[in-house]
Amino acid sequence: MAQVEATTERIVAGDADTVFDTLADYSGTRAKLLPEHFSEYEVREGGDGEGTLVHWKLQATSKRVRDCLLEVTEPTDGELVEKDRNSSMVTTWRVTPAGEGRSRVAVTTVWNGAGGIGGFFEKTFAPKGLARIYDTVLANLSAEIEK
Repeated sequence: MAQVEATTERIVAGDADTVFDTLADYSGTRAKLLPEHFSEYEVREGGDGEGTLVHWKLQATSKRVRDCLLEVTEPTDGELVEKDRNSSMVTTWRVTPAGEGRSRVAVTTVWNGAGGIGGFFEKTFAPKGLARIYDTVLANLSAEIEK
């Protein structure tokens, strides 16, 4: 099994604290940021950053649906980590200042991919597809902050 990684980032017009707080608001704003690839969104514990337990289904392709139950931690300042209890998938959000009133938001997802020929195709195509999905989340985040 090879590790698969998908990464995307965007500059958002908002200070780092505001952007981070918006991302960490699982009981409010976060659900509004998710595109049609996400369904069955439910906060099961917490709801604001560290200590949150959130569920959703992620439909990456027409045939590939992941049932995700994510534990949220904040290991360092400006960082949210969503660790899936149902798989090896871990998504890390990093928010850093990028000039006055602007922030850089980077999102990286890693997981243990399949082996063999299926693993080759997963490692080749899945990162691009997941990066597109998370780019939409970042666009929605930017629009939400700029309201």
